[in-house]
Amino acid sequence: MPTFTANVLLDQLTAETHALIQLVENEFSSLPNDTLNWQPAPERWSILQCLEHLNSYGHYYLPQLEKAVYRGEQEQIAASTSFRSGLLGNYFATSMRPKADGSIGLKAKAVKAHTPAARLDARAVLTTFLDQQRDLLNLLERARRVNIERFRVPISIARFIRLSVGDTFRFLIAHEQRHVLQAQRVAAEAKLCAHSSIK
Repeated sequence: MPTFTANVLLDQLTAETHALIQLVENEFSSLPNDTLNWQPAPERWSILQCLEHLNSYGHYYLPQLEKAVYRGEQEQIAASTSFRSGLLGNYFATSMRPKADGSIGLKAKAVKAHTPAARLDARAVLTTFLDQQRDLLNLLERARRVNIERFRVPISIARFIRLSVGDTFRFLIAHEQRHVLQAQRVAAEAKLCAHSSIK
């Protein structure tokens, strides 16, 4: 399994989170509600559904990460300079991350608990997403002072399976990149449809 310099990994994840915030603010925040709720097809998600799906993961994983990081702070175990990914954690993180060409590897149907409603409030979804990213940045900063390999987080769909804090960060941010990319593609399709209807 890959081994990372812990602070370099946290720097990378922090930069990726900042990039997601900037992208959502720049590309989605000014779009009208109808565009944000537009679905390319009945079985495909809108921009807001992509983001609300991520919000549902944040509602679970951010408190779990908070607990794990807090535990590390309380136990005062020195942070390790290196981080070795686990077998399952590395699989989850790498399978979620979009490839360099923008293609998506592993595809799976969202479980019911993480399936978004059909029509959503744009301001609420966008505000929640951006607030969660700022909470994530805070946790990434605090994680520099704890051992991100030692402390673990139960996954949402099978809580007897536990990933290290480091792998949970990697999975969560890769999952966000995947669905924000999906939302960007929906936005591009919505723009094309709008142009076609004008002609």
